[in-house]
Amino acid sequence: MTTELAMRPPIAGIDAPALEKKDWIAGLEKGLGLIEAFDDAHQRMTASQAGERCGMTRTAARRYLLTLQYLGYVASDGKLFWLTPRVLRIGQSYLESARLPRVVQPFLQRVTAGTQEIAYVSVLDGDEIVYIARNGSNRPMSTGYVLGSRVQAQVTSAGMLILAMRDPAWLEDWLQQQTFKAYTSHTIASKDRMRVELARIRQQGWAVSEQQLEMNYRGVAVPLIDRHGALMGALNVTMPMGNESTDDAVRRVLPVLQETARAMRNLI
Repeated sequence: MTTELAMRPPIAGIDAPALEKKDWIAGLEKGLGLIEAFDDAHQRMTASQAGERCGMTRTAARRYLLTLQYLGYVASDGKLFWLTPRVLRIGQSYLESARLPRVVQPFLQRVTAGTQEIAYVSVLDGDEIVYIARNGSNRPMSTGYVLGSRVQAQVTSAGMLILAMRDPAWLEDWLQQQTFKAYTSHTIASKDRMRVELARIRQQGWAVSEQQLEMNYRGVAVPLIDRHGALMGALNVTMPMGNESTDDAVRRVLPVLQETARAMRNLI
């Protein structure tokens, strides 16, 4: 009888299979954990700081960081460590090898042509939405939705939609673990309000998010369902609000999104 690791998958939102202890490589987990420890608030760290963020000793963190430095993923001045552009190869490998980003691109062009808005395909990774495909001109948004951009799920139309479509028990567990941050005066920072909004989204089958992350911008999203009925992600557009009402914006873009999502179903 095999023994499975008594732990949850490291990435919430991904249904990873159980893993036997004999197949677990702890060093790989720790090395990747150190890479992920760097962020906007921790751009450069000592080995002690990195170890503290990853739950390991300074000595262990230093050994991993020196190995990553040897491999080219980390640079150092002898005291501080920071990531190098080589790390981008990991994400680029996904974009070039995964089927979904490649398959959806022609359909995003259809959405952009039909709505004159920027179109995206987004997936849930942990607590964040990741934009894995896009089409449309760049806009001066401070959020910068480029390929690979990550945004807290609950403040985007795509994220709220994917959360709403998840199993209710999973969603409640997810909500219990969250501490919501208010990015604007319109951000839904109450868990009770979020439960009500997600229930409404689940019932109607599409989502709108307005000014939750950035003022004067809205997003509209529909689910991407594959031919087996599984939720793969979200198809969404973002747009400046201007003088267009919510109802008018939904009437303009929702039919295009829904039609495109249906056309994609047998291909994803």
